[in-house]
Amino acid sequence: MSSTVIALIIALAVVLLLFFASVRVFPEYERGVIFRLGRVIGAKGPGLFFIIPVVDRVVRVSLRTVTMEIPPQDVITRDNVTVRVNAVTYFNVIDPIRSVVAIENYTNGTFQIAQTTLRSILGQVDLDELLTKRDEINQRLQRIVDDVTSPWGVKVTLVEIKDVELPESMRRAMAAQAEAERERRAKVIHAKGEYQAATDLARAAQLLEEHPAALQLRVLGTMVEVSAERNSTLIFPVPVELLRMVDVVRRNAEGASTSPDQIPP
Repeated sequence: MSSTVIALIIALAVVLLLFFASVRVFPEYERGVIFRLGRVIGAKGPGLFFIIPVVDRVVRVSLRTVTMEIPPQDVITRDNVTVRVNAVTYFNVIDPIRSVVAIENYTNGTFQIAQTTLRSILGQVDLDELLTKRDEINQRLQRIVDDVTSPWGVKVTLVEIKDVELPESMRRAMAAQAEAERERRAKVIHAKGEYQAATDLARAAQLLEEHPAALQLRVLGTMVEVSAERNSTLIFPVPVELLRMVDVVRRNAEGASTSPDQIPP
């Protein structure tokens, strides 16, 4: 084999090596930040693009949302209650160049700032606020962490508190408080029912007093209900009007017997 053929083969191999070394293919969710002789010249991708071998260096950056769990943290709330809280944060790169140039490791940096912000914010709220206003606290955490990571080209979309673990003594105290609250509500409802019943009975008594015939109808209705039962003894009450009439006749008779014409001299 002649030297010319060998030289052509070597040249072809070098060309092929340079070609494969210069070709880059990135998927849709990745970008390539290109450094040429140490200086950033831009970000390329997705798809096929070329670089200058040896001269250019490519750093892969993923644009997909990263889910990172913050391990349980011991936090002292504003009312001096120690709780154990864990959370999760969601973030993604929106500027590949800044995520490479502005910070060495944006994933670790986001994790550290989310962890410290979680402790700081929860130390400024009471336990009741932590349990009842979790959405507001989550929004506050997201806003603070996102303000810090924004210069890095990282967007924090959500910081969510997952679980709040209370001490056993605090659990018992809260259970006793909840039970006392339920008893208080039951007593209030019972008292309101008694008051409403007494008010209705007073109104009914006043109405029956104003209309005696309605009282007689009520008595007759009750007699019908009682008579429908078997082995029942029915006591027929004397109408009040009859007793009043007898009393009036008696008084008239006594008045006639004590008239002046019948008084002896």
